[in-house]
Amino acid sequence: MAPVYAQLTVVTYPAYRGWAGFLSMALFRLPLWLHKPFSFTKLMGCGKNGTFDITPDWHKWAIMVAVKSLPNTSPQLAPYPAFLTAWWKFFGAQQSHFLLEPIEGHGTWDGKEVFGSLPKKTDYEGRIAILTRATIRLNRLKNFWKHVPAVANVMAGSEGFEQSVGIGEVPWIKQATFSIWRSKADMKNFAYKMAEHAEVVRKTKQENWYSEEMFVRFKILQQS
Repeated sequence: MAPVYAQLTVVTYPAYRGWAGFLSMALFRLPLWLHKPFSFTKLMGCGKNGTFDITPDWHKWAIMVAVKSLPNTSPQLAPYPAFLTAWWKFFGAQQSHFLLEPIEGHGTWDGKEVFGSLPKKTDYEGRIAILTRATIRLNRLKNFWKHVPAVANVMAGSEGFEQSVGIGEVPWIKQATFSIWRSKADMKNFAYKMAEHAEVVRKTKQENWYSEEMFVRFKILQQS
């Protein structure tokens, strides 16, 4: 079975043009759906402060896609439909691209293993990107959002943390964080040894916060 790659693009629109990003969430759906290289696509908004945030960043938007094959043998970004690139150019939007190879993970997105069936653990220990996403149960929204600020603050100050962005399909309910770490060891120190994060992980299981969740680790093949 051919490997599935992931591609995340975060698009930032200039001041007073955030409305173009909002409109793109509707207009981009058909071109992406018709684009054969992509087996899965998600158009999402972004939170402020680089993580989950109850207040959206109206100037920042994201696209996550799964790519079944790359253009050449050497890793490089799969091209987007021409309509998208023309739109970004017209509105002066800047893009940050991440080409990713899924290596470890579990869970589903809309009931699908969108990046294929992955092992829970590998020997890879280098620079790593993490996608953590969940659909939060309506009766657990208050519990979830109450713990977000503390975890976000700890993550931002953690050893080996490089950057993150909060992304989501549905405000407050379907949320994800994409983060980059210097090494797997640094990420594990935050995930399993920091008291604030460990407490949230414990409560999500104990109180059944999520109706669906997914956790995937990636090698970073290209960043631009």
